Amino acid sequence: MDGHQKDEEQTEQESTLEQITQPSVHRSGFVTVVGRPNVGKSTLINTLCGEKIAITSNKPQTTRHQIRGVLTLPNAQLVFVDTPGIHKPKTPLGERLNQRAVDGIPGVDIVCMVIDATSPFGKGDKFIASKLPSSSIVIVNKCDKAKKPQILQQLAETSSLSFAQYFPVSAKTGEGTDALLKYLLEKAPEGPRYYPDDQITDMSDKDFVVELVREQLLRLTREELPHSIATRVTEWEWPRVRIEILVERESQKGIVIGHKGEVLKKVGTAVRKQLHEGIYIELQVKVDKNWQHRPDRIERLGY
Repeated sequence: MDGHQKDEEQTEQESTLEQITQPSVHRSGFVTVVGRPNVGKSTLINTLCGEKIAITSNKPQTTRHQIRGVLTLPNAQLVFVDTPGIHKPKTPLGERLNQRAVDGIPGVDIVCMVIDATSPFGKGDKFIASKLPSSSIVIVNKCDKAKKPQILQQLAETSSLSFAQYFPVSAKTGEGTDALLKYLLEKAPEGPRYYPDDQITDMSDKDFVVELVREQLLRLTREELPHSIATRVTEWEWPRVRIEILVERESQKGIVIGHKGEVLKKVGTAVRKQLHEGIYIELQVKVDKNWQHRPDRIERLGY
């Protein structure tokens, strides 16, 4: 590239940034984040928004709802839509989660497909990519854990998708997210603020608290149990909150409670640390047999 071309490119970039920062121009857009389970979608949105919007864990099906995280800047607002990981479903709950993820693709301004830099680009990724518009972007996440050849291999593999742009990032450390955010702001159309300046999510306080409880349970229970756990508020008289934890079998109830209630105590302590001082959380465990296989129960739980 000669000097003349460099000058033109630099001038174009400066012009775009100037438009973003001009008081008379406000940009806003909806950005859906999709991908397989455990690729780091929720962590990425939390990092981009600078706040904890969605719970995270290393277990599949951590995200069960479409959750919106709102980033408001002086002259721009981006609304990130976190979606459940798209996977091969084994239960009616899995089918419902997949549908929620797919429903988040149409009608948004930008679609981001997140892949794991440490895992091979496989059939699951290709299946998701086939559902996305060509204007989508690819985000290769977990670059802090991957070796450089792995990252280059992922970028080479995904280049065959012919999507609009590719970004290697680490949602955990924030590496590469500045360039990603700059791109998203540049591509966002001119538009109004969709949310008040002080709102960071569309999730209600009740939903946020029950998700915090489920997050801690995911971290403290065995690999096969997380799919069977659901949480819901049964009493909300602030600062007193009662949350019901549902499991599918009687044998799972003891695991969730723990020896002399140890697991529930740890969960309650960890959740309270993330909330306003003075809140009282009561946790109860109930068996709802095979709930994730029963569409009526899935519906009632709001999934």
